Amino acid sequence: MSPVTAALLFPFAGAILLLAIPENRTDIVRRVAAIFTFFPLAIAVTLFFLYDHARGGYQWLQKIPWIPSIGVHFQVGLDGINMVLLLLHAICGFTGVLISYRIQERVKEYYIFYLLLIGGVSGVFVSLDLFFFYLFYEMAVIPMFPLIGIWGSGDKLYATMKLTLYLTAGAVLALVGLLLVYLISGIWSFDLIELQRYLSQNPIPAHIQTFLFPFLLVGFGVIAPMWPFHSWSPIGHAAAPSAVSMLHAGVLMKLGSYAILRIGIQLLPEGAYAWMPLVAGLCTMNIIYGGFVAMAQKDVKFIIGYSSSSHMGYVLLGLACLNPVSLNGAVMLMFAHGIMTSLAFATVGHIYDQTHTRVISEWGGLSKRVPFIASMFAIAALASSGLPGFGNFVAELLVFFGSWDVYRWPSLAAVFGIVITAFYMLRAVRTGFFGPMNPRWVHLEDAHTPFERLPYVILVAALVLVGCWPGPLLNMIGGSIETILDHLAPLRSVARL
Repeated sequence: MSPVTAALLFPFAGAILLLAIPENRTDIVRRVAAIFTFFPLAIAVTLFFLYDHARGGYQWLQKIPWIPSIGVHFQVGLDGINMVLLLLHAICGFTGVLISYRIQERVKEYYIFYLLLIGGVSGVFVSLDLFFFYLFYEMAVIPMFPLIGIWGSGDKLYATMKLTLYLTAGAVLALVGLLLVYLISGIWSFDLIELQRYLSQNPIPAHIQTFLFPFLLVGFGVIAPMWPFHSWSPIGHAAAPSAVSMLHAGVLMKLGSYAILRIGIQLLPEGAYAWMPLVAGLCTMNIIYGGFVAMAQKDVKFIIGYSSSSHMGYVLLGLACLNPVSLNGAVMLMFAHGIMTSLAFATVGHIYDQTHTRVISEWGGLSKRVPFIASMFAIAALASSGLPGFGNFVAELLVFFGSWDVYRWPSLAAVFGIVITAFYMLRAVRTGFFGPMNPRWVHLEDAHTPFERLPYVILVAALVLVGCWPGPLLNMIGGSIETILDHLAPLRSVARL
């Protein structure tokens, strides 16, 4: 068995094992969940260091015939792009399990759905067959409904329905695009590697690519989330339990951008060139509109939720430029933003579980009671604001450099978006954690034990390590980006806005 397959199957095996554990043995349930998310993390870290940069391409491939008559195979493997995203997912999944100790109701069912969610997202990142890519994509969306609807807070039923309807509508549109690519290619195969190889030599006519690309762009753009299809996302963030918010913002939102890059740009490069100027304009709305709406929010989760939509605009801008600097920055920002927003939602969850309010003006002076958690939130705010020393700074800088000569005005708007981000994030730090202490919160407990602090330490360490030493991550990403650009090289340059 390939180690990639093992990393994929561990969460599903953990979910099956939990079915056999009695409901009242919550201590065993939590340990099983931690073990079956720790092993994928260990595998992801090991594979990251074992990846052969000299050879490049997809490694640790495993291909098993599934429905050969229509070209369906279970095929997994890793290159530099999905390697980085699998590592991100493994970190967020494991740390999410560690902060889920605050879940007290229906613990067994919660961890089963949580592990199924982790397995589904892992499948999207490692699948190299379009059939299984879409299967795991749908599998990643389904557990969000019970996780938010049962263990969420606030207007959770509305949030679950809106999230499900939006993502399902986008998934149907993406499915139409995938099936059309499968049929028009003429080789009757869902094998992504085989499709890339064939279409690079026998490309689909440009006018057909231009027709097909919006199906994938909009279908996967809904989960990105690309403006104006973003409104489901902040509501889902706010209603979800903390660990699910971490996966939602940290990883689930990256599925759309990854799919656009892996499938849309690689298989339909002419279509990408035709539509990317529009994407550059839409992502500007993501950045500016999302930032201003975040500035107006009073609920901390809504602040982070709209901030995430804003920051995903930088990722889409990086994809739209279609040059090596911007694409490297986009993939690196997926990683850095995923870690940063997971840290932010984890800290908010710690406070909300004790205060039962997320209104930032009702907190006040919390650093006096929870100095460790306050420090973690401040670090997340500084990383989100693009402070040097964190991974977000390096990634956003690459996006700016890569977009300047291609889309000048969207690039300027993106720089202004950093100013907006710094305003509302630093204001949230000042309002919620400094100033006079609210006497209602004298009972608050900080994260005291090593176990309570471990997930925060892991997330901060990842942010700082990538920010101070981005070379290994960029080297991992760069080789795979060059392969994509080799297919784009013969095409015309993108016109400047």
